[in-house]
Formats: sequence, structure tokens, C-alpha cells
Amino acid sequence: MKNIFVGNLDFSTTETAIRALFERFGTVDRVSVVTDRDTGRSRGFAFVEMPDGGQADQAIAALNGTKLDGRALNINEARPKPQGSGGGGGGRRREPRW
Repeated sequence: MKNIFVGNLDFSTTETAIRALFERFGTVDRVSVVTDRDTGRSRGFAFVEMPDGGQADQAIAALNGTKLDGRALNINEARPKPQGSGGGGGGRRREPRW
């Protein structure tokens, strides 16, 4: 399984359009366009999961820099999330003052 980052997407690009682009190279398990939590609007990037690493590598090599909806795509293998990411706030937990 290979997770692929697809950046520089037009905000109107759909998961269907991205899937069609990558399916030319093999099976696509999942496409996720990342959206803003508050507005629901695309943040301009997505992730594509392909089960065959060789097909994924071919797709990355062939599609990086190609245009979709008038924008040159930035495509590469997604980096894993850093350990401990998520949540937020950080810092010390404080005891509530009653």
C-alpha cells in the first residue's frame, strides 16, 4: 500500500477527477480531498492510496507536474505523520481552579 500526496489542486477539483487520473496506472483504493473543518472547502490537496507500490511509483513519476483543472500538480509519496501529531494545545495540563 502506498499513500500519495497530491498538491496544488484547484479548489473545485473532485475526488472523481483525481481517481480517474490515477486509475490509468492501476487500482486506486481511496481518494481523500482534504477540506477545511470550518468551511468544508477544499484545502487544495488530497491523498490517494494505491495497493500496488510499483503502479503508485509509475503514477507519481508520470503525473508530477501535469495539469489538472489548469493547475500543475505536485505529486509525491506522502510522508508519514510525525509521532504524537494531532490534538493541539500542547504544554502542561493545569488543575482546574474551583
